[in-house]
Amino acid sequence: MNSSKKYFVLATLLAATAWLIPAWGHHSHGNYRMTEYTHLSGTVTEVHWMNPHAWLYVSVPGEDGKNTIWAMEGGGVSALTRRGWSEDSIKVGDKISVRCHQLRDNTNGCLLGFVTPPNGEEMMWD
Repeated sequence: MNSSKKYFVLATLLAATAWLIPAWGHHSHGNYRMTEYTHLSGTVTEVHWMNPHAWLYVSVPGEDGKNTIWAMEGGGVSALTRRGWSEDSIKVGDKISVRCHQLRDNTNGCLLGFVTPPNGEEMMWD
């Protein structure tokens, strides 16, 4: 193989690698405890129906009686739509329950697995 073909092959491999690494890292859930679920119930305070991930913010009552806001990361809009969700399925003020994977650092954040909206039917939200 001549040097210009070698250069072209090397440049192509480097470009492909540079393009793929951010996408691979983006889909990592390494910051969540993926082997266990946290069960929470509370009142929705914010809904962000957007890509690349939808977000719910939920006010969850603690054992001390004080409410804490939990940030909950979900799937993208197209994935949620395929699972039967729509932009108005969950609204601010709704009381919901979730099963989610909490952040490893024990802060109030989760990767959503399942959401039970006011109608009582648990559905996947990832």
